[in-house]
Amino acid sequence: MTQVSRRSFLTASAAVAATGSSLLHGARAAESIPGFDQTKTDYDRTKQWKPFSDRKVRVGIVGYGVCQFGAAFGLQDHPNVTVTAVSDLFPDRCAGLAKACRCEKTYPSLEEMVKDDSIEAIFCATDAPSHARHAILCMEHGKHVATAVPVFYGDIEYAEKLLECCRKNKGLVYAMFETSTFHDDLYAMEKLFAAGVFGHLVYSEGEYCHPHSLGAPALGSYNDWRKKGCPMWYPTHATAYYVGVTHQSLVDVSCQGTPYFDQSMRVPNTIGNIFKSEVGLFRTSEGGLSRMIVCGSQGEYLEAGRIRGEYAGFNNTFVGDATGKKRYDEAIKSGVQVKKYALPPTVQPGGHGGSHGYLGDDFIDAILRGRKPRVDVIDALNMTVPGYYAHLSAMKDGETMKIPQYSLG
Repeated sequence: MTQVSRRSFLTASAAVAATGSSLLHGARAAESIPGFDQTKTDYDRTKQWKPFSDRKVRVGIVGYGVCQFGAAFGLQDHPNVTVTAVSDLFPDRCAGLAKACRCEKTYPSLEEMVKDDSIEAIFCATDAPSHARHAILCMEHGKHVATAVPVFYGDIEYAEKLLECCRKNKGLVYAMFETSTFHDDLYAMEKLFAAGVFGHLVYSEGEYCHPHSLGAPALGSYNDWRKKGCPMWYPTHATAYYVGVTHQSLVDVSCQGTPYFDQSMRVPNTIGNIFKSEVGLFRTSEGGLSRMIVCGSQGEYLEAGRIRGEYAGFNNTFVGDATGKKRYDEAIKSGVQVKKYALPPTVQPGGHGGSHGYLGDDFIDAILRGRKPRVDVIDALNMTVPGYYAHLSAMKDGETMKIPQYSLG
């Protein structure tokens, strides 16, 4: 894939602004993207948020493109955050991000921002192919870092590069902002699984279905990255429904893809992909099975999943046999909280199942407490890498592919 340097785009910024990358256009684009409107969520309203520290983490934010993710996770509203600086390659977008974050200091690129020693942490809401590279750049300059999903896009070499960087910088937090992990149902699943309520998971499903009408233009993206991949390179909204529940891994996969039914439309893209949807059957590290799909057909927008264990399952609600119900009751009695905690009063849960504010808060809390974030580098790789091998399997008509396993050890 031809890589265009971020700096080379600076000279074209005026032309880009003149051809329609205005702030108004960006705002309308964000409003039309499915998932942003899914703000319904629940949390434990019996306990108010209490500050752990009065320290303010000095945060930089980079990226305010089509999704405008830079300002979507409530960092600028968090009581433990000072947004020190923002950046975007395009001046109009950089100005919009600065306004949204109430921040005066701006940089023309991340490469310039990381030189600012006053910044402690950076959220990279940049193009997917750059996530791992940008995370490494930030950590090499001593910054905690969070990225949007997926952790990398297509370039499998960056899995090992990022892992090695995290090994060398164990005092720094790396977090991936995977929205599914703070869905109400997945949050409850994770807590109950950790308490042993389900036993081993026999079967699980994850579904990322993003409707796209035939003939409609693709969602915009920096350097057209969305046109240069395949469905399973963006799997984390689905794979989170196993990895985010168990914090375990997927070990092999057989996958099939569905191209356009009109054969005249089956034109391979720059990586040779013709598939619009891909469905993978994975073996889990527990020995169970997991079906993960990334689908571009019509129907409702989905970031959803369900699990079935030895003693109980969860599909929007908990269902168990006598043993499962007993384990559930014991878990609740022992203090297991299946509802999300309260956020700071100034932070809204936001879209994608009320996950945005929680992901931002989790990143800051992990920095303050020196703990692992909700999705650390191992979970991030275990959510992303299986999709890479799933697509390889689909290109080989479902041949079973082994998936690499990762650890920080």
